[in-house]
Parts: sequence; C-alpha cells; structure tokens
Amino acid sequence: MSQALEDLKELKNIPDFQDRITGEEYRYTADKMEVMQINVGRLCNLACKHCHVEAGPGRTEIMDRKVMEACLAVCREQKIPTIDITGGAPEMNPDFEWLVEEACRTVSHVIVRTNLVILEEETYRHLPEFYADHKVEIVCSLPYYRAKEMNRVRGEGTFETAIRVIRRLNELGYGREKDLVLNMVYNPAGAYFPPVQDAMEKEYKVKLWEDYGIVFNSLFTITNNPMGRFEAFLKRSGNLESYMKKLSDAFNEATLPGLMCRHQLSVGYDGQVYDCDFNQAAELPVLTGETIFDMVGKSCRKRKICLANHCYGCTAGQGSSCGGATE
Repeated sequence: MSQALEDLKELKNIPDFQDRITGEEYRYTADKMEVMQINVGRLCNLACKHCHVEAGPGRTEIMDRKVMEACLAVCREQKIPTIDITGGAPEMNPDFEWLVEEACRTVSHVIVRTNLVILEEETYRHLPEFYADHKVEIVCSLPYYRAKEMNRVRGEGTFETAIRVIRRLNELGYGREKDLVLNMVYNPAGAYFPPVQDAMEKEYKVKLWEDYGIVFNSLFTITNNPMGRFEAFLKRSGNLESYMKKLSDAFNEATLPGLMCRHQLSVGYDGQVYDCDFNQAAELPVLTGETIFDMVGKSCRKRKICLANHCYGCTAGQGSSCGGATE
C-alpha cells in the first residue's frame, strides 16, 4: 500500500468506501474482461503536475518483452477484445512498436494513450503514420484548449506542440475517417471536478475548430485521483481532506455498474496485475496475488476487487474511468 493511501486512511469524516457499496455484485469483476490496459513503464518526456503514476524523464521502470508476451497470451486465451497501451509516454519503451504490431494481430481493438508532445521529438516523428497504418485508436491528453492553462500543467510550449501534432493527425485522417479514431482526455487543473462530459466535449470541439481547425471524435473527462503528484499537490496546498470530502459527498451509486475495475485488467511494467491503473499507482495488486505470468494458460474467473478510499474518485458525480464518465 502506498503512502498516499495511508494518508487517506488517516483523514477524519470520510466514510469507508467499501461501506458505500450496497450491491454485492459491484465488489466483483464482471463475467468477462473487456480491456487489458498495459502500462509499459513510468518513463516519460514530461512530468505533468496531475500525473497519478508520477511518470517523468528520470523514471527507470520499463516493461520488457517477456511481460508483453505474457499479456498477449492472456488476451488470446481469454479472448479479451481490447488492448489499451499506456505509460509514462508508452512510445519511449524500446519494444513499443513491436507490442503495437503484435497487439493488432491479437485483438480487434488497440488503443494508445499519448501526450502528443512526444510525437514531435525526432525519434518518434514517424509514429503518427505508424498509428494510421495499424488503425490504432489514439487517446491523447489535452488538459485544456487554451495555451495558458495547459502550459501551466505540462510546461511552457507543450500546448503549441500538441496543436501541431493534432493537425498532423487530422491530415492523416484521424478524427475524420471512420477507422482512425482520435479521442481526447480532459483533467481538471486543480482540486475540483470536471464539467459534465457532453458539455465539455461540445466546448472543446467548438473552440479547437474555431481557433485551430482541429477535429476529433470524443472527449473523456477524468476526475483527478488523489494519488501521485496530484495527492502531493493536495497535501502541500492543504486541500487533501476537503477534496476527499467533496469526492465522498458526491458519491453516486449509479456509477457502480460502469466502474472500469469491473471490466478491465491493469498490468504493470513488472507483470504485476491490478484491478485498475489507479490501484497500480496506489500499489494495490489484485487480491488473488496473481502476476500476468500466473494467468497464462488458465481460464478467466471472477475475482473480488481491491477497494479503498481513493475509489471515490471514480464514483463522484458523473463517475470517472479511463473511458471518461461512467453514468
């Protein structure tokens, strides 16, 4: 268990999240996993202020090919239809392109999560065409549609670079052609909830089209989870308890059926298995203790989900997951 979770346990007046779960079925995974999310490492060209896995240029955790091969084997055997590749900046893993190619041969739907900025570095400039050739769905993080707000989160010049990359993706057909899907992610820049997803998507589409001639498919709004750098920010600013109170007060039971932990398996760089990416950041592996190597050659079975108070981040208001709002 991470220090962040220890901090959350010490907060007063925050009900235990597990006590809020009334339906027993929501404590368990669904009958079938729909997504395997593979975190190929913590190495990143950026060090974003809200990053829950604390990725950055100095991180050394990198997934090797043996772990990737085990992930692919489990997807084949259990007929998991979607592989979702994330990081860090996943592009910086030396076996990244091999994984994308093999994933495309293994499952029907491959997602890559990118910070966009990485795609203007010389080593990675060829990747937009590589993505298009393999019909990979791109989920790109764009914290805001104006430079000032995004650069404050990511660093000076990152917004302008991201806009150039999105325009290049549009030129390749992303956001325009049916099989070249370009989705965006919005995270709040502070200790508050994201706006209603549909309304924010419309706002992004209007602003980005009017100002930059950019198009995309969908926008996912994700509530910042009190982990990693965001949790450190909350502590420094004295907002940790008030933010957690806000999350717990906004608990919405209607979000429970769509929680990503019920339909998704998260694999860390070393092969450790988690119920979701936030549990990976919280150092909470699956309760069965399995690694991805243990799952090869075995049938899929339902398991009890590892829950803690950071789970309020996924059940507040309209809900939150790697695919955006859940209600």
